[in-house]
Amino acid sequence: MTDSQSANSGLSTKTLVKAYPLGILIVSVVFNYFVFGLSPLLVSLPSSQVAGIVIVAAVLLVANHTWLMTATELSRLRFNMHATPEEWEASGASPENVPEEGWRELERHHNAHRNATENTVCFAILVGIFVMISPSMPASAVWILGFAIARLGHTFGYLTGSTSLRGAFMSLSLLAMYGLASYLVLSLVA
Repeated sequence: MTDSQSANSGLSTKTLVKAYPLGILIVSVVFNYFVFGLSPLLVSLPSSQVAGIVIVAAVLLVANHTWLMTATELSRLRFNMHATPEEWEASGASPENVPEEGWRELERHHNAHRNATENTVCFAILVGIFVMISPSMPASAVWILGFAIARLGHTFGYLTGSTSLRGAFMSLSLLAMYGLASYLVLSLVA
């Protein structure tokens, strides 16, 4: 590959990275407008069906958190790693004796956990508002449950090192968040 081809490849990748969020946003708007239907913003307590969807999603997200937490601790046990200076001292182990593979695995688990937390915070804020505006049931089911299921898939992809799975499920969870956000904005003008 020549320098010119490499530069063009880098440019097209940058363009794709910049256009990617816009593409996902457009898909979410199309689904909200043409598939799920919108009604004007009406603030009310969530229906029991929407509350049930939120409960199922919350349980799935707690399961995801538990999976990440447990995987992290199992890696620590496997490589005799500890979380605090006090634990290192009490164990008699030394960070210098941990193989590089152990540090890479711990970093993978920490990154997966951090990514899940960052995304779940944004999701929770959106859902807290979304459920108060009388959303349609199909939109509620797809965006709320879709996010939780996508996060489980993302965790699986991350922990197994499957970049393509991780990327696909990241896109689905992003679509769900954009779906929630665009539904809120569109309901303001419906």
